[in-house]
Amino acid sequence: MARVILLTGFEPFGGERTNPSWEVAKRLNGKAIGAGVVKAMRLPVNCRRAARMVTAAIEEMRPAAMLGLGQAGGRPLLSLEKVAINVADERASREVDGGINGKPVVGGGPDAYMSRLPLAAILRALRRRNIPAGLSLSAGVYVCNSVMYAGLHTLRRRRNTPAGFIHLPYEAGQAARRRAVASMSLELMTAGIELALREIARQL
Repeated sequence: MARVILLTGFEPFGGERTNPSWEVAKRLNGKAIGAGVVKAMRLPVNCRRAARMVTAAIEEMRPAAMLGLGQAGGRPLLSLEKVAINVADERASREVDGGINGKPVVGGGPDAYMSRLPLAAILRALRRRNIPAGLSLSAGVYVCNSVMYAGLHTLRRRRNTPAGFIHLPYEAGQAARRRAVASMSLELMTAGIELALREIARQL
């Protein structure tokens, strides 16, 4: 039986009609990749609710791997996150202050968790296909960070389970409503995330 690869994306927020993270996850839902099959899950843009939903899904599904996706408008590439911190600020606009007034994602949890994705292998695969990608040191303090932290915390005793997070740029249609904002097509983002999932599946 194929093992589940949990792939999460978010509902639209900030006045947008779409969110590329969910559009990509939805396209890959049900796809067999290596020894796994993708199970996509749509999350609310709310730190506490999203973290609870990811925790519950992991406990119920016991996935062989987890990859979270989120939108990082303005970034020009796929951003592979290295670190999730135990800070959640429900106001996206406050990310610039480092979450100084934020609350813990998990009360009493460790200060941070490192990604357990094969980051170097994913980067190599993406660059071979000329898909813009790079490493990011922090997933921030908003809901994307909460999902990454909650996932890694829930999987803390399953140390061989790959888990982490990738931020996506605006989709081209979103960027068309802005001036000089980086974007990427859904087709290219989907191809990039499928490559990432194939590298993750090699770890299963």
